[in-house]
Amino acid sequence: MDIVWRELNGLGGHEAGLALLEQLHREKTGKPLPPIAKTPQGKPYFPQSDLHFSISHTPRHAFCCLHKENVGIDAEEIGRAVDMRLLSRYCSDSERQRVTSAAEPEDALLRLWVLKESYAKFTGRGLGNYLKSTDFSPADPRIQIIDGCYVAVFTEERTQNHAL
Repeated sequence: MDIVWRELNGLGGHEAGLALLEQLHREKTGKPLPPIAKTPQGKPYFPQSDLHFSISHTPRHAFCCLHKENVGIDAEEIGRAVDMRLLSRYCSDSERQRVTSAAEPEDALLRLWVLKESYAKFTGRGLGNYLKSTDFSPADPRIQIIDGCYVAVFTEERTQNHAL
């Protein structure tokens, strides 16, 4: 799986993400970007390609991944303010316990949130009550640090190798 990123430098996040997708697709296939469609739930995909992609952006960065299997990516700037009400709205009891007992609860929630959003993109279901049934950890190895951002990626094989 390939992950590419760039600083926005005044570009809009969505536009920068699409530019990254186009660049990555051309590098990997030698072909221009195929048409993009959306599922009824809003997940973008290539209807005429076996490749899968996901895009995320923060105020300063755009991230993109292209993969042979279903994929979801999310990124958040480290240190950004996070609404602790997310705990009661989207987190399971065990996740709430992990966050509230962490040395830095806001950072733990931000790490957990990037993982939950990447999972929501992976499933194509968006944000919803089903996220309360996950059992993720802020220490999950799917969370990486890239240029001052927490970045989490879900793929088919990385889902099978880690408990949900």
